[in-house]
Amino acid sequence: MADQDLVDVDPYDPGDGSVPVFRWKQAGHNNLATRRQLREMGLRPGGQEPVARIECRDGKRFAWLYRIDLAQPKRPMTLAKEAALDKAMAARQTCPFCRRRYVHCLPLRTLGSCQECHDGTPAAPNTYVAHPAQHRLAA
Repeated sequence: MADQDLVDVDPYDPGDGSVPVFRWKQAGHNNLATRRQLREMGLRPGGQEPVARIECRDGKRFAWLYRIDLAQPKRPMTLAKEAALDKAMAARQTCPFCRRRYVHCLPLRTLGSCQECHDGTPAAPNTYVAHPAQHRLAA
């Protein structure tokens, strides 16, 4: 046999040009990571296409794999992004009736308000901050 006859074959490559599919915990590549793993490393995919896929639960769940060497560092949070995020979270955590901002998101789609405004169930005082206008009225 000549050296030209030897070919390196990837057993996971489907051969049709699509991405290889690995079973759960079978990827075994040190240079591949999921988006969550990249985020833990302080990286992001950076516009690259996924190079493989991991499947679990008989193919019902899957995660894309990206090359770590092509990943780019995460972008830092700017003040404008932080302000926009706080504004969005305030809309989800503030009751439209009593104007209290809770430490958790309210069921605004189903109830439309906090539990206390909906049915009178008292809220624990350590779960919300009263609206600044209420502080001025109480003083």
